Amino acid sequence: MKTLLPSMGHQVVGEAGNGNEAAGVFAQVRPELVLLDLIMPGKSGLEVLKEILGMDPAAKVIMVTAVQQDGISRELLDAGAMAILNKPFTYAEFEEVLKRFK
Repeated sequence: MKTLLPSMGHQVVGEAGNGNEAAGVFAQVRPELVLLDLIMPGKSGLEVLKEILGMDPAAKVIMVTAVQQDGISRELLDAGAMAILNKPFTYAEFEEVLKRFK
């Protein structure tokens, strides 16, 4: 995703190596949009989503996941995720999700 974003007109301003780092990176960088994996080492994406929205309730977070279960998708959306991008995804699917937040 990091290599595709510039070709789609987006600038990557930060990156976290795991769930424990993700909320801290958000706090430092305050990006316009966050792409957050559900399954990461350390904290889960759901935990990080809640932390980010606790810092900034208006944060735009897209969850990226290979877990395709209605219950999990509903929980992520109820927790404040703006969208869910299911892996594997095509370039066109990725671009379409990003266009909603320009």
